[in-house]
Amino acid sequence: MKIYLRLLRESVIMAWHALVVNKLRTILSLLGVTIGIFAIIAVFTAVDGLENTIKGSVNSLGSNVIYVQKWPWVFGSDFPWWKYWQRPVASYKEMEQLKARNSLAEQMAFVAFINDATIKSGTNAVDNAEVDLVSHDYKDLTTFNLEQGRYFTENESMGGAPVAVIGADIADAILPGVDPIDKEITVKGRRVHVIGVFVREGESMLGKTKDKTVMVPVNFARKFLDIRSERLNPMIMVKGKEGVTNNELIDELRSNMRSIRRLRPSEDDSFALNETKLLSNQLGSLFHMLTVAGWIIGSFSILVGGFGIANIMFVSVRERTPIIGIQKSLGAKNYFILFQFLTESVILCVVGGGLGIFLVFIGSYLASFGGLDMPLSLANTVLGISVSVIIGIISGLLPAFQASQLDPVEAIRANG
Repeated sequence: MKIYLRLLRESVIMAWHALVVNKLRTILSLLGVTIGIFAIIAVFTAVDGLENTIKGSVNSLGSNVIYVQKWPWVFGSDFPWWKYWQRPVASYKEMEQLKARNSLAEQMAFVAFINDATIKSGTNAVDNAEVDLVSHDYKDLTTFNLEQGRYFTENESMGGAPVAVIGADIADAILPGVDPIDKEITVKGRRVHVIGVFVREGESMLGKTKDKTVMVPVNFARKFLDIRSERLNPMIMVKGKEGVTNNELIDELRSNMRSIRRLRPSEDDSFALNETKLLSNQLGSLFHMLTVAGWIIGSFSILVGGFGIANIMFVSVRERTPIIGIQKSLGAKNYFILFQFLTESVILCVVGGGLGIFLVFIGSYLASFGGLDMPLSLANTVLGISVSVIIGIISGLLPAFQASQLDPVEAIRANG
């Protein structure tokens, strides 16, 4: 064991000596490995950060929630849009019928949206706000937090009371410097009382945020809006009971919706049953393509860097041929010489890979100041070091084997 530790120590010293003595040659040779590892790990870090952020936004829609809508979320190149165009939108009445028929559903809610609404209070106004028209159980199917106030009571929801929960940006813009609770605002020309304020969320990767949202009971909106208008994108959200899979819930919903709409067995569905898994699968394919692209881009740089490391090692073997001859004449075994040069090659590659990983770390740290959450993970760090070690072994194997096979006498006489 002492012999191997001494061998490792000597190899590290020689590798460091090669780095210091031949600075320019070493820097140019390591550049390929550095750029290659940087490209691969940077792409992986960016993909991980985007994946976590986007999947977090997707999961906020509810992983166990089925959306009954007119249009599917995902479709292929042969998408028959003319068939989908003729479909009716989901209705509030259909939700009530589904509640009476579905045995696997725990919660249901009807939701519709007004986009580009103007919200006013006195002389203050906010344009391009979103108004969510929701039934009472909406709170049980989605995740949101209130900074102030409360959600609608069941009586307020069922009776269509003129109450609203508003986003933080809207509260700041039209009710600046005052407590917004119990204040009056105008939504679509109707006066409503603010009973709650959402916690500030910031913009999500899907563009959804409660910060510029006003939420009102759908039964209040029914008094002055046609909630079956396609412009409102109405939908029914359904959450299954505990232990019920999405597939089981979808099968029951499909059967009941076909019955409610009186569809014959030969007719296609006139509705879409969407779930977040559809988006996750699409995103998974996208992230896989980005990962493959990162490997391809990085592989070219690593290939060039590998040849550079191999070149350094061949030069190192030639320069140290007399030393190798002396070592072998003193009893050094072939594996001793082989391990010595392999260790040097691996160290050179790890130095280059470490620089690449350090650059990724700096980049991810700077990205955090721009609001991008792309931390360098331990898994990606280990991957970068592992790839560097593998490239070091591959690049140094032939020069190390050549050095181990030198004849001691011929080696000592070389360059003499």
